[in-house]
Amino acid sequence: MNLIRQAYVHRLAASSPEDVSALTDAVNRGQIDAAAIVAILGKTEGNGCVNDFTRGLATHMLKQAVASLSGRSLAEVTANVAFVMSGGTEGGLSPHWLVFESRLLDTAKTPVPVNSVAAKPSLAIGVAMTVGFLPEDIGRDKQIQATAMAVRQAMQHAGIASFEDVHYVQVKCPLLTRQRIEEAAGRGQGVVTEDTYLSMGYSRGASALGVALALGEIAPDAVSDASVCRDASLYSGRASTSAGIELMQNQVMVLGNSLAWRSPFVIGHSVMRDALDVDAVEEALAAVQLQPGRALRSRGLGQIAAVLAKAESSRSGLIRERRHIMLDDSDIHSSRHARALVGGVLAGIFGDTQLFVSGGAEHQGPDGGGPVAVIAHLAG
Repeated sequence: MNLIRQAYVHRLAASSPEDVSALTDAVNRGQIDAAAIVAILGKTEGNGCVNDFTRGLATHMLKQAVASLSGRSLAEVTANVAFVMSGGTEGGLSPHWLVFESRLLDTAKTPVPVNSVAAKPSLAIGVAMTVGFLPEDIGRDKQIQATAMAVRQAMQHAGIASFEDVHYVQVKCPLLTRQRIEEAAGRGQGVVTEDTYLSMGYSRGASALGVALALGEIAPDAVSDASVCRDASLYSGRASTSAGIELMQNQVMVLGNSLAWRSPFVIGHSVMRDALDVDAVEEALAAVQLQPGRALRSRGLGQIAAVLAKAESSRSGLIRERRHIMLDDSDIHSSRHARALVGGVLAGIFGDTQLFVSGGAEHQGPDGGGPVAVIAHLAG
């Protein structure tokens, strides 16, 4: 057999956190091979904070659905499929699922023509999991190093040899709850913070530094416990990390382009310097041979498979020298403001609101900015 790999991306609507009907329908129609699913990313409509149980509910329902539809056991699905739920669809963002497949094609049975698709690097996917963490590991060097190792494993699994060919790394990471803090204290261990909300930032930040370390974006001796959420000069331009209550390990998905894959999709990325940086979005579009404008907005649903971005309020309290109040609002956390702002900017460019905009960008792009990636159908 002469097997080659193909990556497929499906964007499915969700009417509620437990709604897996679109996934079930797509599998029943033959559009998705449930046995080939390696990751599902989701935007859920909770608050994105510690007590956002829409993420856990969605993960539970999706795991059950994938297991049932693929004939795999729940344990097998849990061990091999990454489920990354990002809470918060403020503004006009629309809840949805992004389903990633890694299919094997036997070219002896189904020849692949030597055309423009086969001759170009195309979307490659690798997934890896870290070991389980103890509460005292979160936000510290152990999480950094374990994440870096998982990124390298995912790259190897995807057959991506060069760091430059990696365009986006999605990480789902844990957070601290009062119960987890007390459990550590009972063993005589201290945690990075006893503020459960701040623990989300520490976990995201340590995970992002792990990505940066793995991709050679920062030097190994530049990171330590003291770096996390303190040294804003250290960041990854390709990391997107999301914290949740529903796990105690890091789940890592690496997305890049490779000549070893024959996927009908390609990915490109750039780094937004701030929430209004449409130039960076245009750079990401150019990387997948698309141009912004009316044609993109009118045909975007057919050309664009996914848009992934990070959002964070600038700590200076300014956006291009104009004052913002995101950090001063006691009713709505700044990350929720930032998601709505960046979501609105991107929706105007793409003419679509099914956008995977994740808040909390500690060490993910420069202060007030963040990575943005576009997955599109490969030209030709």
